[in-house]
Amino acid sequence: MTERISACWLNRLLGIPASTPLDPLAMSAQLRVAFCPAPELSPRLRRFTDALGDSLAQCGVTVAESLPGDRRSSRFAAGTVVIAPGVFPDELLPINRVSTLYNNLIVGVYDEAAPVRDGQTPQETLDAVIGRLAWEMVHLLIYVTDTSWTVCSMNGGITTFDTPLPEAHDVLESLIPKITAQVVPPRDGDLEIRPGALDVDAPEFQKIAADFVECGRIWAGNSRFMNHTSRESLAYRNGFYRKIVSRYLDDRSGMSYGFFARQLSVRVEPAIEADGVETVASLDEQCIVPVTISGKRLLVPVPGVRIVTTRSGCRKTAIDPRHDLVEIGYENGRAWLATPNGLPDDLISKPSFDTLTIIAHAVGNAMIASILQALAPDSRFPGLLERFGCGMTHWHYYPDEDMVPDGYVVHGFDNPPVSCSTPQSAAYSLFGKLDALERALEEGIGSDYLGDVHIEPSHGTNVVGTRSLAKMAIFLNADCCICGKR
Repeated sequence: MTERISACWLNRLLGIPASTPLDPLAMSAQLRVAFCPAPELSPRLRRFTDALGDSLAQCGVTVAESLPGDRRSSRFAAGTVVIAPGVFPDELLPINRVSTLYNNLIVGVYDEAAPVRDGQTPQETLDAVIGRLAWEMVHLLIYVTDTSWTVCSMNGGITTFDTPLPEAHDVLESLIPKITAQVVPPRDGDLEIRPGALDVDAPEFQKIAADFVECGRIWAGNSRFMNHTSRESLAYRNGFYRKIVSRYLDDRSGMSYGFFARQLSVRVEPAIEADGVETVASLDEQCIVPVTISGKRLLVPVPGVRIVTTRSGCRKTAIDPRHDLVEIGYENGRAWLATPNGLPDDLISKPSFDTLTIIAHAVGNAMIASILQALAPDSRFPGLLERFGCGMTHWHYYPDEDMVPDGYVVHGFDNPPVSCSTPQSAAYSLFGKLDALERALEEGIGSDYLGDVHIEPSHGTNVVGTRSLAKMAIFLNADCCICGKR
C-alpha cells in the first residue's frame, strides 16, 4: 500500500490525525499495554501470558508496570490496552478499572478452545463470540490450547495460530493491528445531525430505496451475510454491565454487520498536473488535493459527496425504506447525517460504525473520476458516477478471487487486520483505491475501470462501483460464486 496522499492531506480530507499509525511497526511504537491477571491462572495460561508479554516487548510495545494499590481502587490510564488472562469475579472485572469507555481496549485470554464448532453458520459463530465478549466485558478474545491460540474479534474475525505460545511475528502482524484502535461508533461532534432532513417521499429517494430493499431480499437467503446480534439477546452478569454495553453502543439495539450504501451522483472536474509542490500551498482554501499516481503529481479537485446508507442496527436483509435509511454527506472537512422525516419517537436512527470508511470510499470515487478524466479521458467511470453514482456493499466474508465483476480491481490482501470503525480502515480504503487505479492504468485497462473490491483481512469485503446494489447482490449470490454457496 502506497501513501499517495500525505498524512497532512489525509487529515484535511477525512479528519484522520496525521499521527495515526498505518503499519504494524508504527502501531507498536505507539502502543502501551498493561497486564491484569485474574486471581488464579492455570499453568498453561501463565506460560502463554509470559510469552505474550515477551513478544509484545520484542515488537517495541511499551509494557506498563503493574498498577499500585489493590485490584479495585487503581485505574488504567486512558489509551492503555489491558490484557486480562483468566476468569474474573464480577467485582474484579477489568472494565471496572478503566478510565474511559472508548480508549481502553480490554483483551480477555482464556484457557479453553474457541467457540467454533463444525456445522455452525457464520451467524451462530459470531453470536457465540459476541455473547462471550458481553459476559466478560472485553473487546477481544484469545483462546489458548496445548497446540494453538485463537483470536476472536468483535467484527467476527477468527484467526488461529498453530503454535502453543505466541511468536513475535504473529503478534506484530495480526494481534497488534487489532488492539491498536478500538471499535467505536461515531461520537457526538463527529457529525452534524439534521433530524428529519431526509425526505423519504421524494421520487429520487424512493427509487434508491427500492434498490436497497431488493438488495436485502437477495442477501437474505445467504447464511454468509451475518446480519444482526441483538443487544437484548445477550446474557449479562448484572444490570450494571448491561447498561455499560448499551452506552458503549450509543443506545443501538445491537451489533449489525455489513452495510449497503449508494453514493449519489456527483460531477467532478479533471485533475491537472502540477510541476512543483510550491503551487499547493496557495490551494489550502480550495478542496484540491495533491496526489502522486502513475509517476505524475496531480492536483485533484474533491467535491462534496452524499451517500444514502443503512442506519446502524437495522436488519440489512429486511429493510424498511422509510425508517432504516439515512443520508450522510461530507464537504470541506465536515460530515453530516440526515435522518428520515416522520420517524417514530421510539426509533433511534444512528450512523453506521463504518461511517468514516463509507465517506472515504465516496471521496475516493470522486478523486478517481477526476484522475481518470486527466489520464484516461475515454473512461466510462466519471460519466457513470455523474449520472448514477456508485453502489457499496460490505459484508463480513470474502468472495472467490475469480468472482470479481469486470472492471473492478481487487486490493487490500496485505493490509494489517484492523477493525471496522477505525481511522486505519478508512485510510486503507482511500489509499487502496488509488493503488488499484494505478495498477489498472499501468496494465492499460484504466479506461475499463468501474470500481474496486477492498479485502479487509480478518474482517470482510467492500465492493464499490457502478453497479446498483441489487445487481451486485444478484452477481455475488449467483450459484457460481462462492458467496452464493450456502
